[in-house]
Amino acid sequence: MRALQSFRTFVLLCIAFLNLPPQLYAQSTPDEPKTTLQRGRDGQHDFDFEIGTWKTHLSRRLHPLTGSNTWVEYEGTSVVRKVWNGRANLVELVADGPAGHFEGLNLRLYNPESHQWSLNFANVNSGSMSQPTVGEFKDGRGEFYDQETLNGRAILVRFVISDITPKSCRFEQAFSDDGGKTWETNWIAIDTRVSNGADERQ
Repeated sequence: MRALQSFRTFVLLCIAFLNLPPQLYAQSTPDEPKTTLQRGRDGQHDFDFEIGTWKTHLSRRLHPLTGSNTWVEYEGTSVVRKVWNGRANLVELVADGPAGHFEGLNLRLYNPESHQWSLNFANVNSGSMSQPTVGEFKDGRGEFYDQETLNGRAILVRFVISDITPKSCRFEQAFSDDGGKTWETNWIAIDTRVSNGADERQ
């Protein structure tokens, strides 16, 4: 009889426990670790170093991924202006060389949710934005990628910003037609600062 009463008491306690509000019996656990996306670094000022006017030396491979190693050289000016308090910026590039006159525009936009930048390039001859390269800066180096079509083939595009100092920086674009196993560089620009961008920031 005593055993039966003990069992009934146990069952009633279990029922009462199950009917309690969840917050009263939920186990207290430390906050779950944030995902990589949530704790990503705030990179909205990654391009602040580049605001201003730069002298540009540009080397461009004329026929990428064809086996050709013919390059042309340009000399020009690159002006970078801050937009949206640094969460975007606009690059205007004008250059001249043996291959002719070149004008380009690059609108860079920061996504605060993904902590990544998209680089949207337009050539004055086309008048439209190309497929954006997307990426971020790590340890002072920016890497940006996208997939495009060249001569009817799907290729990968990599754009790298490196060797950043207060007075100079390097930009390099490369293509891959084997899924990123090998890369062929087709664009190198070395920029040297002309002004610190005080006028552009206003």
